[in-house]
Amino acid sequence: MEIKYFKLIKSIEEEGSIANSAEKLFLTQSALSHQLRDLEERLGFKVFLRTRNKWKLTEEGLELYNLGNEILENIEKSFQNINHLRSGSRGNIKLSTECYSFYQGLAGFIQKMGLLYPEINVELNIEATHQPISKILSNGIDVAIVTTKPQNKKLVCIEVYQDEIFAIMHREHPLHSKSFLESEDFLNIDLIIHSYPLETVSVHKQFLKPKDIKPKKITAIPLTEIALEMVNANMGIICMPQWAIKSFKISRDLVFKRIGENGLKRTHYLICRKEDESKKYLNDFISNLKDSFSEH
Repeated sequence: MEIKYFKLIKSIEEEGSIANSAEKLFLTQSALSHQLRDLEERLGFKVFLRTRNKWKLTEEGLELYNLGNEILENIEKSFQNINHLRSGSRGNIKLSTECYSFYQGLAGFIQKMGLLYPEINVELNIEATHQPISKILSNGIDVAIVTTKPQNKKLVCIEVYQDEIFAIMHREHPLHSKSFLESEDFLNIDLIIHSYPLETVSVHKQFLKPKDIKPKKITAIPLTEIALEMVNANMGIICMPQWAIKSFKISRDLVFKRIGENGLKRTHYLICRKEDESKKYLNDFISNLKDSFSEH
């Protein structure tokens, strides 16, 4: 039974006549009369007993009236709940990371979020790079992506995805024939990084620093495209995850080497303030970020 019939029964009963109902439902009396006749023919019983001055529900009609009230009230409550949820889906999110290379994968994700969730405004805060945790605590940003869990009760830490860092080098580099690089190999390497400080560079923090290894030369190149051109000219090695360079044209002369026998893997965590944990728009953002980056 269509919703319009429940609205029709409710209106006639509460307004007392088809004439009054026609004005309330923005239809002609003729159209309403036709609807009621069509309904009664389909049901096989009378819904109203009609006299000149009064319309009275039959026993069957009263059951439909009560059922209709319940259905229409539930529909109204559901739409109120939906509107409440939608209002909770609006918000602004300032986002930063601890390393410039992370931004390579975020641009496409933010574009996707803009299409799926136009009421969530995501803004990249480049200035907070290298110090995202302190910026979250001072309300400078709302979300950070890091590779080390912060120990702070005011923050929520959510594991998002895991990736692997590879050493990218030219095929004529002296180390190109090795199946994987050992820490000592970096002693004679010209290492290209995105930026200082070294504490934010994964290969240094996880692989070289624990063994007190320092590359022969370190050059900071914040632009990935230029860094890859330098590697292609055999002017050094850069260490990055493969997903971070998917959008660039990679020369066939470049080779990828694992770092360490078991590979250099890192886990990425999304950090936000505990007080913001229940915000729906933030949870929508986090869920989509996890789905998007799980593909890596």
